[in-house]
Amino acid sequence: MQYTNLGRSGLRVSRLALGTMNFGMTADAESSHAILDEAVAQGINLIDTADVYGGPQRPDMDMGYGISEEIIGRWLQKTGRRDEIVLATKLYQPMGLGPNDRRLSAYHIKRAAEASLRRLGTDHVDLYQMHHVDRSTPWEEIWQAMEQLIRDGKITYVGSSNFAGWDIATAQAVADRRGVFGLVSEQSLYNLTARAVELEVVPALRYHGIGLIPWSPLAGGLLAGSLAKAGTGRRAQGQVQDRLSALRPRIEAYEALARDLGELPADLALAWLLQQPAVTATIIGPRTVEQLKATRRVLEITLDEATLRRLDEIWPGPGSAPEAYAW
Repeated sequence: MQYTNLGRSGLRVSRLALGTMNFGMTADAESSHAILDEAVAQGINLIDTADVYGGPQRPDMDMGYGISEEIIGRWLQKTGRRDEIVLATKLYQPMGLGPNDRRLSAYHIKRAAEASLRRLGTDHVDLYQMHHVDRSTPWEEIWQAMEQLIRDGKITYVGSSNFAGWDIATAQAVADRRGVFGLVSEQSLYNLTARAVELEVVPALRYHGIGLIPWSPLAGGLLAGSLAKAGTGRRAQGQVQDRLSALRPRIEAYEALARDLGELPADLALAWLLQQPAVTATIIGPRTVEQLKATRRVLEITLDEATLRRLDEIWPGPGSAPEAYAW
């Protein structure tokens, strides 16, 4: 396993992060624990979850919430491996039907953190991430609540997810004004088919020294050999099938490049991400131990300049602002 610093912090994390959104949904507790065992055996130390993972994420359905955290908590109690991992979770999404059971008020931040700690069976979370930006709550209030959690020893670092570039800059400006460390990481949608973050999010992250943790690195399976799998399993689902049809010429060129390189399409997509500026680690979300084992090859791949140029031709990025549109 390869390790690097999480953003500008001194914390060392594995370049592959285990995403656990499938825990409690497509992977039961026994399968989830086997995946966790294999991840730690491979040297993965960044384990990512969220309070809403494992069940429906709808405000009108009061069931399923917190299952992923509970599964991880039972694994921690069973194995005693809490000190071997960097444990990350998130808050923001509805966790009940009440008006304050969501978002980023100081009221909800305190309650959500304590609830996550109970489900995880631990006294602290290493990385506490805001799942979305809350523009109705002042940053002074958000940082005051996060600072209190840090003082109480309940969290160590603060991260964001799905923030715009200006949200990141604003959050960091207020943190600087308060004399606190601020954001250490950002989780964003980022893959070869979805490169919008390169416009303003990536430049903001690089300027502030904030690590990027991409989610959906395989674009919902489109970059994982989807042509060969078309018509079967998840690839047969309507939305995925529609995207496959719309992007077929690009995917055909992409999979041909992977064949020429002698690499699996999924490995090529992950290797590309790990060579992008600001990327600390990429989330992988295996549903089985076998899928997790299949990622071992990724860290051995280094893409040369010719390959990177070819990928840019197939999947062009937007460039960075303002040069991309007004230079």
